[in-house]
Amino acid sequence: MSVTADKSVKPGWVGAALPRKEDRPLLTGRGRFIDDLEPVAGMRHAAILRSPHPHARIRGIDTRRAEALPGVLGVVTGAQIAQVAGVIPSVVRSKMRFQVCATTKARYAGEPVAVVVAENRYIAEDALELIEVDYEPLPGVGHLEDAIAPGAPLLYKEAGSNIAQERNFKYGDPDEAFARAQKDGRVFKYDYRFPRSIATPMETYGVIAQYEPDPDRYTVWSNFQGPFVLQPLMAGALNVPGNRLRLITPPNSGGSFGIKQAVYSYMVLMAAVSRLTGVAVKWTEDRLEHLMASSSATDRLGSVEAAFASDGELLALRYRNVVNLGAHIRAPEPASVYRMHAASNGAYRVKNLAIDNVLVVTNRQPAGLNRGYGGPQFYFALERIMEIAARGLGIDAAAIRSRNLVRKEEFPYTCPAGAIYDAADYEACLAEALRLADYPALLARREQARAAGKLFGIGFALGVEPSGSNMAYVGLAQTAEQRGKTEQKSGANASATITIDPSGGVSVQLDSTPNGQGHATVTAQIVAQELGLSPEDVDVMTEADTRQIAWSIASGNYSNRFASAVTSAVLACARRVAEKLKTMAAEDFKVSPADIELAGGAARVKANPELAIGVARLAARAHWNPAGMPGQVSAGMHETVVLDAPMLTSPDEQDRIASAMTHGFVADLAAIEIDKATGRLEIVKYVSVHDVGTMLNPLIVEGQIHGGFAHGLGAALYEELVTIGPATSFPAPSRSTCARPRRRCRSWTSATSPRRPTST
Repeated sequence: MSVTADKSVKPGWVGAALPRKEDRPLLTGRGRFIDDLEPVAGMRHAAILRSPHPHARIRGIDTRRAEALPGVLGVVTGAQIAQVAGVIPSVVRSKMRFQVCATTKARYAGEPVAVVVAENRYIAEDALELIEVDYEPLPGVGHLEDAIAPGAPLLYKEAGSNIAQERNFKYGDPDEAFARAQKDGRVFKYDYRFPRSIATPMETYGVIAQYEPDPDRYTVWSNFQGPFVLQPLMAGALNVPGNRLRLITPPNSGGSFGIKQAVYSYMVLMAAVSRLTGVAVKWTEDRLEHLMASSSATDRLGSVEAAFASDGELLALRYRNVVNLGAHIRAPEPASVYRMHAASNGAYRVKNLAIDNVLVVTNRQPAGLNRGYGGPQFYFALERIMEIAARGLGIDAAAIRSRNLVRKEEFPYTCPAGAIYDAADYEACLAEALRLADYPALLARREQARAAGKLFGIGFALGVEPSGSNMAYVGLAQTAEQRGKTEQKSGANASATITIDPSGGVSVQLDSTPNGQGHATVTAQIVAQELGLSPEDVDVMTEADTRQIAWSIASGNYSNRFASAVTSAVLACARRVAEKLKTMAAEDFKVSPADIELAGGAARVKANPELAIGVARLAARAHWNPAGMPGQVSAGMHETVVLDAPMLTSPDEQDRIASAMTHGFVADLAAIEIDKATGRLEIVKYVSVHDVGTMLNPLIVEGQIHGGFAHGLGAALYEELVTIGPATSFPAPSRSTCARPRRRCRSWTSATSPRRPTST
């Protein structure tokens, strides 16, 4: 793979392919992850008892034997948790309430039922085996078809249905466009099932929670990636003001791909456990727990219809998305349903859209953010219908896409559902993909392979990727009338703080909570270029602390937010610091600040570079001699910038919204040959062309593209969280008391019983 640099970028550190600053401590084993931290003296360890049943009534819990085990400090049940931690709300108006620990009913295999706190993890794990839970197993639903069938077992009887919500949208006049296509063109329909998959980062969840009764305050350390819009929800569940819930992230996080946003429910759980037991507690999830009960992408039953004119012009699209949210509507869901909504036309000029969303609960682990959340499900449907239409109309698959792409001269392009595509050249990207693949030669090879009785296919996927999410887009789950009854939401704030200490040391604080993307490296490049320093001179702090950093509800790491939003804040902040340095130097040399440049670690006169003063010396003056600062320049060398994108407003009355700051573009081509006899698959050719705008660090861009390919391949060929059994309602097992659930009971989300070794 080759990466082409953006020639519009001025020479300097930005755009250079620098190795990552983060790699040395990671490669030498000196990284500090959540399980490495012991921030509180006297900290104890927690283990979670989980339901072995996907659906069961909890008739009683006997914790006496566990509490009597030497080394156990306490056992906390869901009923006790409910006394200090309330429900966590969702944007969906529903009677389906999400609690962090089951009380009277378990709704998925792996749902927390009780928590043991002990002197060490070994004792806590052993104590789990001594808890006796009287379960009354209930019929459940593991498949979407079962959940929406008449007479289906209900997860929430008070809701009266397993359908949490239905919403219907129309943009343009899709009915007229489909009628026109029925008469003078063609209409194509595709029904599909999209499976449930899961990201499995190297590091699982981890939480350390401390409750302090005076004042009524919680401090929680976790590898939480955000979005920090969940912090107010957590504070509300714990019934404390936001400034009494302090969240801290560790220096390093071992990957996420979206899944670590869901750790927040365990943050609330462990905070409540700390309050009830009176000690600071630490919980580290094991791999079996992660697979069983962390979070996963939504699976869907869907259909997509496309109306085409006879010449291949795409006139309208109609989507129906039946989405499995799992056992609970866990915020920020249904984010994965609505993230791509405003861009439901994809890369195409189609003006008429109809979208029906049906949100369903089942006895599966709750769904959440996962690897471009919502994007794979959406593009699978859209690009598949384009392929079907190409065959039906007798048009080449690449040609029908090119015929309908948004043209270069049409940017900025406003989509029918409200997304604003800023700039790109989709046609050039597709043309480059065809060139790199030698498309005519691939077509010839396909015909030869098929003539020889082999299976050979060429597939395309053209995708528009939102970056820097508008925090209001999930509000589309509510009607305009419902939104009008609440405070409006909008925006995608990003913040950065730059400090130069009296010795000249430069520090930057971000609000982006990275988990492996290279934020520190790119930030150092930007700041170094603006201040005339080397990236090695810039120390970047990526760990978050809500008591100390400038954060907003938009803070966190999701939806490509860093490159679009956070770097903009970093650049603006660096330029503010640079202007202060230039103004101070200009007074010394009796010139205008415009005559000063920052280079080589100094502020110097452009026309006479020998007239220079070191950045460190200027910073020391700002600290030691604040009364001597020129004009209106403030004392010290500490600047914070908070930026927002003005176009990211609330949804309008027609449910249109600009849902992201920027939109990248990718054109992928895959040529695949499959052996009929063995099923062996050969990737004959794979081409990926990205229009990413300015590359801040080509080395990191290339690494992320390779990583994205690996994730896509894994999801397509190897990954699926399956439900055991056919697509019919599972009968209730016989009533039983399950004292040792980890050893005796099976989860629907695993083909084998989860088993954890105990200490010896």
